[in-house]
Amino acid sequence: MKKKILIVDDHPDIVLMLTDRLEALGYDTIAAGNGQQALEKIEQDFPHLMLLDLEMPRMTGMEVLHQLAKIGPKKNGEVESQAFGGGEGLPLPVVVMTAHGTISKAVEAMKAGAYDFLTKPIELDHLALVLKKVLAREALGRQVVALRTEVESRYSHIVGNSPQVNSMVQLAKRAAEADATVLLLGESGTGKELFARSIHQWSDRRDMPFSIINCVALTETLLENELFGHEKGAFTGADSLQKGKIEAADGGTVFLDEIGDMPLGLQAKLLRVLQDHEFPRVGG
Repeated sequence: MKKKILIVDDHPDIVLMLTDRLEALGYDTIAAGNGQQALEKIEQDFPHLMLLDLEMPRMTGMEVLHQLAKIGPKKNGEVESQAFGGGEGLPLPVVVMTAHGTISKAVEAMKAGAYDFLTKPIELDHLALVLKKVLAREALGRQVVALRTEVESRYSHIVGNSPQVNSMVQLAKRAAEADATVLLLGESGTGKELFARSIHQWSDRRDMPFSIINCVALTETLLENELFGHEKGAFTGADSLQKGKIEAADGGTVFLDEIGDMPLGLQAKLLRVLQDHEFPRVGG
């Protein structure tokens, strides 16, 4: 399916030039001559991206952005499915167009949620590159949302209605509200990872990474590198700095599976992480 791009500019010659170029690149186009028309086109035609001139009479480009922010990133099912993943808080990606002397306005527009900006006169090859980049990022955003939804639905329900299960669920939910380390105990197959993922989803960290580290699958040296990362030159082959999973999951949750079988030396280093919230990388 061709991507549909909404061109918003009060100059017909610019609209015609952009329409010809975009259709030659394989896009479908629709046009609006002012900001109010642009908002109506978004309601009616659900474009995938909008090229928005900032300097227009009646309703400026900035006013259009402010109106889009009121709609938010999800307006209805069709908008969500086609245009989700726009700029910050907007229902679709927006690239603004501005004259050379008004770059500061373009920066202001990006703070208001626009993805990028183009300066007039528009260089057509650069236009093609920007559109390709923005649409690729938008597609990636939708993939992330889909995967996150899949993970959340997979781990959103803990099966069981017994008093024991209900008690554990309530305890886990209380743990999710606290910024504290949680110890999950149980035989293999009893659902420790399920509870760990559920605690993550119930917590304020749900939008940050959830990282699993199997403490018995690696040797002590490899496990230390996996946990803490290494500095450049820490060992043969360490050609660059590498973050460990603990650092990469900053702000999220790390699930240390089978932590009781972790080598004692690493347990001491991990204790420093839990107590002091700091650690050295390998070679640091």
